[in-house]
Amino acid sequence: MIIPNIRDEKEVKKGLTLKEHSASVGISHRVLDILCLFATGLLSYWLRFSHLDLNIAYKNVLLLGVIIGATLLSIFGGYRAWRGSSFTSEIQCVVSATFGTFLLLVLSAFATQTSELYSRIWVATWLASSTFFIIGYRLVLRQTLGALRAKGYNIRRVLIIGNGELGQNVAHKLIQNPSMGLVVKGFITDQTSANNETSVEGIPILGGLKDIDQLVRDLHIDQVWIALPMSEAEQMEQVQTTLATSAVTIRMVPDIFGFQLLNHSMTEVAGLPVINLSTSHMLEGKNRFLKSLEDKLLSGIILLCISPIMIALAIGVKLSSSGPIFYRQERVSWNGRSFNMLKFRSMSVDSEKDGVKWGGATSMSVTKFGAFIRKTSLDELPQFINVLKGDMSIVGPRPERTVFVDQFKHEIPGYMQKHMVKAGITGWAQINGWRGDTDLKKRIECDLYYIEHWSIWFDLRIIFLTFWKGFIHKNAA
Repeated sequence: MIIPNIRDEKEVKKGLTLKEHSASVGISHRVLDILCLFATGLLSYWLRFSHLDLNIAYKNVLLLGVIIGATLLSIFGGYRAWRGSSFTSEIQCVVSATFGTFLLLVLSAFATQTSELYSRIWVATWLASSTFFIIGYRLVLRQTLGALRAKGYNIRRVLIIGNGELGQNVAHKLIQNPSMGLVVKGFITDQTSANNETSVEGIPILGGLKDIDQLVRDLHIDQVWIALPMSEAEQMEQVQTTLATSAVTIRMVPDIFGFQLLNHSMTEVAGLPVINLSTSHMLEGKNRFLKSLEDKLLSGIILLCISPIMIALAIGVKLSSSGPIFYRQERVSWNGRSFNMLKFRSMSVDSEKDGVKWGGATSMSVTKFGAFIRKTSLDELPQFINVLKGDMSIVGPRPERTVFVDQFKHEIPGYMQKHMVKAGITGWAQINGWRGDTDLKKRIECDLYYIEHWSIWFDLRIIFLTFWKGFIHKNAA
């Protein structure tokens, strides 16, 4: 196995510069779109009437148009990752959203018989100019990100499995498009060439399939692309099995370009058909937005409603034993990232001085008040703060400690797949009785079922069942 020099830590740090703030970039994108819609509405009004003294009818239409426009941009995929997609696709998304906004405004005007209260020329001018400005700033942003990626910032490091004609074609396409920020680190192959070549067209052959797990860790690989002929399809399963302990993205490039699959996620990158083998429709643009909106809205409302209860519980924790009110514990959530999960402290301060072990929760030194809030799951209420911060979701697989994740990912098939989505306060496993120190395999089965069948209605069903039967449970301790 060959481990090339990746310029120490500099390349890794440059690659993480924008990646760590991808959530902030997405929020900024939405804010810019809303500002464009609002500003072009005012500009079009000024061009039409030469003043900005809007009456109540125009103010209502302006507000409604901004809300509809921002919503449709999200529904049409305007905030999905555009890395590797053509700008034409992005233009189609923006035009569809603004045209849909125009139609909905006109329909609502006729339905409410208010079409005579404002100028339809103003509406048409507004949405035409907003289309122009949104496409314009997105083009500038795309060009800026492309330039940064070409210099090594905001990159994704890629390993290609297979160095045959298909693998070389994939590498050639990615190298030809540096603005996508997909950097090929090398090939993986079990086949030996007659000349014992160590590289193909300047790209190193790093080793065989047995080395892939170590290479992913050592080279900080973000994506593994499988580019094998169909005759070597059995190796694809081996790759998935080997990488089951990693949160790396796995993609497959089929060698039959007219090939179509049912119930799989297929995208196009640099003109190549790419099948996502480890993904969830929950991560798609509009679904991710709806899930995030659900979390922010519900957690904010719930925190307002339960604030008196939380104050009372905080006083109870403080009076029952010395020490902090909150217990912060490192857990693993979406994409294998760790965060500090909040709970009301239910144990004495030194209860974990000898370390932690799976199934040891009931043997720890729990206070009398702590036993009560554990049994009723009231100790979990501060996690709504984690949801509001974006660390967790209200519904999702329960997060586990880092030490146990490192253990279970080697012991339980498919364990890391639960980390494709954000961890939750409650979930399908919990309302079915698989919580606390229960059968871990059953919990994983429930978590994967939830990820596979996710919908907003499924989330609401789980939340309802949590209130109905999920708070007090024999395994909650």
